Amino acid sequence: MSFAWSWGPMGWLIPSEIFPMETRAVGFAFAVSTNMIFTFVIAQAFLSMLCHMRAHIFYFFSAWILAMGVFVLFLLPETKGVPIDQVEERLWKRHPVWSKFYKEEGSEYGMA
Repeated sequence: MSFAWSWGPMGWLIPSEIFPMETRAVGFAFAVSTNMIFTFVIAQAFLSMLCHMRAHIFYFFSAWILAMGVFVLFLLPETKGVPIDQVEERLWKRHPVWSKFYKEEGSEYGMA
């Protein structure tokens, strides 16, 4: 129940807010398909992991929750108050990590 109220909807919410208009359909399709694939993998592996790891499986999933929190904290920009058509200019091109993946003005290649 706590997953449904916390991290569960993030696979749907975050892609709908962070992709620029030009890449939204492809980005959202990639995010949803990746979510479905990993849900299938976890569902198939859970019982086997539970038998082998016993109570330590909860530490395993806790470590992933911690990794997700660190990822969101440092690598996803806050989209509050940013219009959807300005996400790329105001967030991605100014982000300390992701701005390196945008082509510089006058550059001939895609990477800076």
